[in-house]
Amino acid sequence: QLQFVESGGGLVQPGGSLRLSCVASGSIFRFYAVGWYRQAPGKQRELVAGITGSKTSYADFVEGRFTISRDNAKNTIYLEMNSLKFEDTAVYYCNTRPDSGSWGQGTQVTVSS
Repeated sequence: QLQFVESGGGLVQPGGSLRLSCVASGSIFRFYAVGWYRQAPGKQRELVAGITGSKTSYADFVEGRFTISRDNAKNTIYLEMNSLKFEDTAVYYCNTRPDSGSWGQGTQVTVSS
């Protein structure tokens, strides 16, 4: 089972950008469909973006603003976030798709003026 460590979150103003990184353990990482998820206070965790091979998919609420990518040589997944909005504030996690049920610490993204 893969384990993930997320990083790159922080405080950013509306309209700003952040790049999240997620390092996965396990030599078979490249065979997995993976994704970025997020959980805002008081809300359920939701899928933000996914990548299977080179094919990407996005939730409607981030389409055109976020970009997911992966570097299999580095066992790393990235999430480039642009034009951030207040409602993007959440803890962001990465995991397999479907998720494994086991979650890392996540990385906090706070969009505030």
